[in-house]
Amino acid sequence: MLRELPTIVQLLKGLQQVPYLASKNLYRVAEYFLELDAKKVEQFCALLLHAKKNVVKCEHCFSWREREHPCFFCSSKKRDQSIVCIVETWQELLAIEQTRGYTGVYHVLGGVIYPLNGVGPEDLSIEALVNRVARQDVKEVVLALSQTPEGEATAAYIASKLKDSSTAITCLARGLPVGSSLGMMDRVTVFKALSERRPF
Repeated sequence: MLRELPTIVQLLKGLQQVPYLASKNLYRVAEYFLELDAKKVEQFCALLLHAKKNVVKCEHCFSWREREHPCFFCSSKKRDQSIVCIVETWQELLAIEQTRGYTGVYHVLGGVIYPLNGVGPEDLSIEALVNRVARQDVKEVVLALSQTPEGEATAAYIASKLKDSSTAITCLARGLPVGSSLGMMDRVTVFKALSERRPF
């Protein structure tokens, strides 16, 4: 049947390129957009293009920021710039922010070292982190990475790169379930893990 609907096949192939969109949901999402009012589709596409044009990564912490405005975290005088929390992605940053118990700044790696998926240290913002620690007065680096084999290996690699600095290296308390993703935890669990962090 799909052979007779080449336009829908193209749409499905396009949706397959979206990470985290489960295969079983492809048809539902395709149908949603096909049934959506044409004006709303145009508004959605315009919004996506606007975001793509006006949202960029901060050159210091690699979190998202508005192109025409400084980074909310890096420019804040209310944040402790001497404490840098290392997270994998923006999702983990948001999970920590929701606890409202952390007042330092962040560094977003962009993932974890995962050789099986072709992701090495050079694919992440680790070198930028090392330079940041050497350049700024960073007193503590908090390794807030997921407690998975890849997360642990990435944390160990970062610790080895910073071993010659005078910066204290801490990690989250082990209250987080082993193998869990930080971004999927409730805010109370994340807050306890963050507030009870220990030397790495």
